[in-house]
Amino acid sequence: MRITGGCQCGAVRYALHRQPARPCICHCRMCQKASGNLFGSFAGVPARFFELTRGQLSVFRTSDEGERCFCAACGTPLAWRTPDQSWVSITIGSLDNPEAMRPTHFYGEEGRISWAADVVAHIATITGQGDDTLVQAIKRNHQHPDHDTDAWPPKETI
Repeated sequence: MRITGGCQCGAVRYALHRQPARPCICHCRMCQKASGNLFGSFAGVPARFFELTRGQLSVFRTSDEGERCFCAACGTPLAWRTPDQSWVSITIGSLDNPEAMRPTHFYGEEGRISWAADVVAHIATITGQGDDTLVQAIKRNHQHPDHDTDAWPPKETI
């Protein structure tokens, strides 16, 4: 098995050699701050099934129980791991195919933003069709493609 992912700029790429366990959404305040969002989403493997295929992880130890791993070049949050590095939980959004990793439970309910579920369920949807600025940004983005490439930095954008 080989499941791949990486950061937004392509400086860090990884492969998982086992189906990740415990796919979750975490509402704790540390995950909110680390992701800059309302929650973090993770799925993990024993470290022996995690392989860095390009670059190095930068690390910030957020607690006695865990370290946050990210790309120093673009800032993409990539993983949470135990300080002894025996377990690695990757961010679901950093997977090349995040659609395939559906969360099965929540963590950190005490930190859940009270209005988040209602807003997500009922907020207006904007597709971007007809918004020339958004269409041009998508066409000219500098994001690494959602698959492994031979070289970094990429010579062209997707």
